[in-house]
Amino acid sequence: MTTNNTETQAVKKPLTIDNSTLKLLKSIGHQLRPVVMLGNNGLTQSILDEIERALTDHELIKIKLPAGSKEERLKVANEITESTNSELIQSVGRMALIFRKNPKATPKLSNLVRYTY
Repeated sequence: MTTNNTETQAVKKPLTIDNSTLKLLKSIGHQLRPVVMLGNNGLTQSILDEIERALTDHELIKIKLPAGSKEERLKVANEITESTNSELIQSVGRMALIFRKNPKATPKLSNLVRYTY
């Protein structure tokens, strides 16, 4: 007996960022600590508001996802990127690196400005 599990499988969305920028974002993200940590309550509106604020301030953030299977974590990361109009740069274990460009970013807060060599 086979079942169709296409609804439950999470798929990583293709990026619209070129390879050199992707490499730079990953190297900056390696130095970052998680700004938001999701717990057992999952993705709530207050968590989404905090992620929105962090993306506006920092542009590139690291999020610690709740425990679960790889598909569950990827599904949560995709929900975050859809809700915040951002892009998932990398997902390793329980960590997700998320990016959203802010043309009016504050240089003292933006991780792109602070960590670009």
